[in-house]
Amino acid sequence: MKLTDFKVLTFDCYGTLIDWEAGIFKALMPLAAKANVGDSRDRLFQGFAKHEHAQEEETPTMPYSQLLSVVYKRLGREWGVAVTNEEANIFGASVPDWPEFADSVAALQYLKRHYKLVILSNVDRISFRYSNARLKVDFDAIYSAQDIESYKPSPRNFEYMLKRLKDDLGMERPDILHTAQSLFHDHAPANRFGLASAWIDRRHAEQGWGATVPPAGTPSYTFRFASMADLVLAHQTELRHAAAN
Repeated sequence: MKLTDFKVLTFDCYGTLIDWEAGIFKALMPLAAKANVGDSRDRLFQGFAKHEHAQEEETPTMPYSQLLSVVYKRLGREWGVAVTNEEANIFGASVPDWPEFADSVAALQYLKRHYKLVILSNVDRISFRYSNARLKVDFDAIYSAQDIESYKPSPRNFEYMLKRLKDDLGMERPDILHTAQSLFHDHAPANRFGLASAWIDRRHAEQGWGATVPPAGTPSYTFRFASMADLVLAHQTELRHAAAN
């Protein structure tokens, strides 16, 4: 199987194109300082991942910016400190400040010349608008958790995406390469739906699962790259080989 076999790349955004761990870490520092829990990235991310996933399951229709505010309060309770609505809402509104990875813009601009580009993300529309401005590309479709009223890894999100891709863009399952960092949120459900996937292993140089909960078992993937830039290089190599033959 080759990258050039596909017609559409469906992307997770946060963790894959946007450096959500950098954004989350910076936005959690006021709470960590208030609770005197130190600045261990692993501890902060583990707490965030646990409460984010639990809240997404409890309130699947809650927009992500509001859900982040609740997560902040849950962390405050776990760490034994009072959290004001203002503090929680500042964290909930932090998504627009989360930076893009250094290679995301150039990679997307290149890939746009060869594929339809689609977002499937656990986010609300307003928050993503700011991330989209950072990424500087016109996506062919955007499917948010707010639209679907559930959060990945729920099968609802992938059912919705597959139906919309077929109805709106004429894309069938073999045309789709799901491109994401999270094994838990993306690759495990992609496996269940028989989708080919590309793991953008942004955490390849780090231990643990970061700001996501661990997947059950070991999800498979069709391709693995350390970055979006590496995906682009692999695609360019395929084109050169095809032109030479």
